[in-house]
Amino acid sequence: MSNATPQIYASLSVALGGGIGALARYQLGRLMTAWLGAPVVTAFPFATLAVNTIGSLLIGVLAGWLTRIAPENAENLRLLLSVGLLGGFTTFSAFSLELAMLIQRGQVGLAAIYLMLSVGLGVTGFVFGLFVTRMFA
Repeated sequence: MSNATPQIYASLSVALGGGIGALARYQLGRLMTAWLGAPVVTAFPFATLAVNTIGSLLIGVLAGWLTRIAPENAENLRLLLSVGLLGGFTTFSAFSLELAMLIQRGQVGLAAIYLMLSVGLGVTGFVFGLFVTRMFA
């Protein structure tokens, strides 16, 4: 087996996870638009906020699990699930764009709320994910 073979598998793991994560993000956005209505989702980026919060929680759970359990294939799981799946699922670039759009529209107060909620809920989700993992591991 050549040195390139493990790198190919790693790249394919990231690509597979990323594709699944991006699809999950898209479907969650569609679901939230159907649930809340297009005017609400257009006025405030609830879907991106939800995706980043959920993604932060899940990456906390995953990080806690991988460090406590440390399975033999931890690196492969990290690439597939953390870099790929959750990297494709979370939307920090979309967050940045939507924050800038709120500011450009003159909705500075709403932008500040979105910024604080996104960072606060993201970090809280991550810490809670680690806490939950430590409770059950």
